[in-house]
Amino acid sequence: MAEPGAGGRSPEPPVQVSIIVPVHNSECWLDECLKSVWEQDFKGTMELSIFNDASKDGSAEIIEKWKTKLEEVGVSVIIGNNDSSQPRGVGFAKNQAVIQSSGTYLCFLDSDDVMMPQRVRLQHEVAIQHPNSIVGCQVRREPLDSTERYTRWINNLTQEQLLTQVFTSHGPTVVMPTWFCSREWFFHVGRFDEGGKGVPEDLLFFYEHLQKGGEVFRVNHCLLLYRYHPQAATHSVLEETIWNHRVRFLEDRVLSSWTSFTIWNAGKQGKKLYRSLSPANQKKERPKPKIPVCHFRDASPPFVICVKLDLTGGAFETNLDMLNLKEGMDYYHFN
Repeated sequence: MAEPGAGGRSPEPPVQVSIIVPVHNSECWLDECLKSVWEQDFKGTMELSIFNDASKDGSAEIIEKWKTKLEEVGVSVIIGNNDSSQPRGVGFAKNQAVIQSSGTYLCFLDSDDVMMPQRVRLQHEVAIQHPNSIVGCQVRREPLDSTERYTRWINNLTQEQLLTQVFTSHGPTVVMPTWFCSREWFFHVGRFDEGGKGVPEDLLFFYEHLQKGGEVFRVNHCLLLYRYHPQAATHSVLEETIWNHRVRFLEDRVLSSWTSFTIWNAGKQGKKLYRSLSPANQKKERPKPKIPVCHFRDASPPFVICVKLDLTGGAFETNLDMLNLKEGMDYYHFN
């Protein structure tokens, strides 16, 4: 006999992966974005959870069109809406899309980006092996010549550098639109900040993830077309806001365990970092301010390096290599 209410049918299998898409006035990119969900080669159960945050353009109509197409191929679609006149922001929209979804794993996708067909399959394989991790991937930037240094950095960090280069101005070592993680771990970290415009919700979540012992991995395949354009939410965050969060995280994670250290950069950025430190950490800096600046070969580790990477034709990197220091122990990059 069938279970009461089951109608004789077996229950729906649990959803393995929820694709999380926040949307705000995204009509010019949304077709390509949602088509890339439709083209995934993942053989497990998958759903699309989309939250439309007060869009005033044709986004809602595009979402409805793709709801029909996706459900025809077995991908269920959950749509949430903020119907007020003002958007609540990307942190709120992502949280709502997660809350209304049911997948064991979460695959984040921005509405202006495009996934390669193998993305969900390859990241799911890694995430199963590492349940307390954020899994990213390599990306292709569009336009191709935008943010060249940043794109090289994203794609070429070693596994160790995914954890050591978390203090640089580039932000999270795996970029937010490539994130893939378990639902259980997401709620353990505690959701995105919902402060709205000007809040670096991805950086704050990433730092909290690391504070709670989370791991970081990257699938070394290009699985996302990552668009650069003036409307991107990241442009609303002030550099000073990012700087202050980075300094506090550096103090918590690194400087709190160092009895003394050297700032590698006697110029503007080095001085700004020194001035931003707490008085207790300023006292640890060696040599003390007003003492003559020394050559890098005469300075002693550990270092906080305030020199931008990939800008000197390899000269800075060569100087650093000749000291035979270990990143994450003898030095951390800050710029």
